[in-house]
Amino acid sequence: MFKNASMVRMFTRKPVAMAVAIALSSPCFLAAIAVADEPIMNIQTQPVAVTGNPLGAGSDDLVVPVAVLNGRELSLRRESTLGETLNSISGVSSSYFGPNASRPVIRGIDGDRVRIMQNGVGILDASALSPDHAVSVDPLIAEQIDVIRGPATVLYGSGAVGGIVNVVDHRIPKEPLNGIVGRGEARSGGADDEKSGAAVMDVGNGLLVIHADAYQRETNDLDIPGFAISKRKNLNDGTPRVSRGRLINSASEGDGGALGASLTFDSGYVGLSYSAFNNEYGTVAEPSVSIVMDSDRWDFASEARDLGSVINRVKFRMAHTDYKHQEIEDGEIGTTFLNRGFEGSLEAAHAKIGNLSGVLGLQFQNTKFEALGDEAFVPSTQTVSKGIYLYEELLLDKIKLSMGGRIDKAEVDSAGGGRFGAAQTIDFTPRNLSAGALYSFNENWALSTNLTHTERAPTQNELFANGPHLATGQFEIGDASLDTERSNGLDAQLRWKSGKHSFSVGGFYTRFNNFIILFSTGNTVDTDGNIDPAGGLAEAVVGAVPAVFKGFEFEARFRIYEGVGDLDLNLRGDYVRATNRDTDDPLPRISPMHLGFGLDYKFSQWNSRLNVLRGFEQDRTSDNELATGAYTRVDAILTYKFKSTFGVKGMGLEVFAKARNLLDEEIREHTSFLKDIAPLGGRSLLIGLRGEF
Repeated sequence: MFKNASMVRMFTRKPVAMAVAIALSSPCFLAAIAVADEPIMNIQTQPVAVTGNPLGAGSDDLVVPVAVLNGRELSLRRESTLGETLNSISGVSSSYFGPNASRPVIRGIDGDRVRIMQNGVGILDASALSPDHAVSVDPLIAEQIDVIRGPATVLYGSGAVGGIVNVVDHRIPKEPLNGIVGRGEARSGGADDEKSGAAVMDVGNGLLVIHADAYQRETNDLDIPGFAISKRKNLNDGTPRVSRGRLINSASEGDGGALGASLTFDSGYVGLSYSAFNNEYGTVAEPSVSIVMDSDRWDFASEARDLGSVINRVKFRMAHTDYKHQEIEDGEIGTTFLNRGFEGSLEAAHAKIGNLSGVLGLQFQNTKFEALGDEAFVPSTQTVSKGIYLYEELLLDKIKLSMGGRIDKAEVDSAGGGRFGAAQTIDFTPRNLSAGALYSFNENWALSTNLTHTERAPTQNELFANGPHLATGQFEIGDASLDTERSNGLDAQLRWKSGKHSFSVGGFYTRFNNFIILFSTGNTVDTDGNIDPAGGLAEAVVGAVPAVFKGFEFEARFRIYEGVGDLDLNLRGDYVRATNRDTDDPLPRISPMHLGFGLDYKFSQWNSRLNVLRGFEQDRTSDNELATGAYTRVDAILTYKFKSTFGVKGMGLEVFAKARNLLDEEIREHTSFLKDIAPLGGRSLLIGLRGEF
């Protein structure tokens, strides 16, 4: 276990966390539970997307495909990382680098092409730089997570060619509150012996609302079925199959908290929050290496509504982040990553012109990234970008049309030095366009289509990398001559809804002119990049290839029995095929097809759920990539919601038990760099308690 990441450490270094913990454990807080009149949320709350549309449309009325997790459903799907939490959504997989670091992979696209935001503003960490870097947001504090599948570049930045993940935590309250509301959750068990808890509270007098939250998580090394090393890797290169039953160096400790406050009015709000995120975990790929992460973030947000007949709403959001990440090897600091900067947006919505609604926005970012140490494979850089966008919607009887455009100016400055050569500055001007339509045949059936043209500026590592990246076992070499990445895409989705029944099925096709990719040359080099058969590192070069991504997704829910309780059948599936159009070869780390079903039975205060997911074999692999075997994952959940909680009005408690991987299958994510040395956890049971008031 990591001792320096304990709650004591957080309290001594982070005064805000101490204040939050004291507030949440004080007699006033406990008394508030007893006098609260209404719960903070209804456990059956219907999801409403806030990310997919700046005009406030609900999830059923969006042109783009959006998935929303909140309330009870989010609580039951929570995992220790953001990628694993979202892995159950159709079309979404994870970059699984062990149980502690995992970013979402959407439709086969990951890294910087999937933009992760917190309350509508990008997170400034180093998770996109390397798969062993954790996302600096813990799912424990999330109130809602929105996922846009497919390009969202017009509204959220030219890098969002794969999709958007927005974590909403309400740390800046937006609505008036008169009283006290909150929630809490504690859980224990699982394949990693997790012990975690979170508490959230909001207090208001009708004008001022104060928010506080705190969380803590601790895990041990992950229990796994069989060996950490796959049989395929053992047969391919002779790597001995070691670490049976346990994934060495996969333990973790993390904690954090936030304080926020808002002044709320009938027509808007203005608020400020401060949050701290601390995490320490083993890297799995290197048994003697651990990572210590700390992130301090200030957020400011305001909105003014009902302003007049020309501009009727203005929204401003900005966040400043100070992120630090140190890689510790045998007790010594090896490499330090620093990322400091700010990002924000200013958005103005015009009053309706007939049936036309729209927004004009400005987005800006200024970040300074530094990599210090012998294993720094990217030079210190500064990235400055600003963009302007326009988004409009036109409602014509049964059809809703959407149109958008965006232009950005991005400047990436490399400090150079040593093996990175001379300092240099590279400019890009990405332009993005989108057009979509949602046609409602009747109250049950609807068809949505989207056409997009996307352009993305290459990132600092794609341009300037030149060094050993030990987490992936590669020596990475960037290309400063890269051009803006360009693609065109088509997306279509058929939706049906009737009472308790619903389904959606969709397909997508994205054609890249120059998909930027890191590919292996087949050479083995040493840590200085010299060709050496005994060097231990695979030489990997950044290049651009014409590529195509295509596939399908479907989700369905049917009420199949009503009587003594209710029984629902859930179905899901997804498939993506990604190909280098020049050679007709597959692109690396593409998720295989998934098909699954679930049964959800509710009776009185009881709820039970059984999920079965079949992950097919992925033998369509790129050069120097091993195939991944098929698996069947069976999970189950049992919950009980108390009718009355000690006679306290407005308070709700629910106890739950989650059984994972009941068949104890060896499951390896093909999207992971570590798929052949780090399987998912084995059969396990986790129990928890959640409450709200």
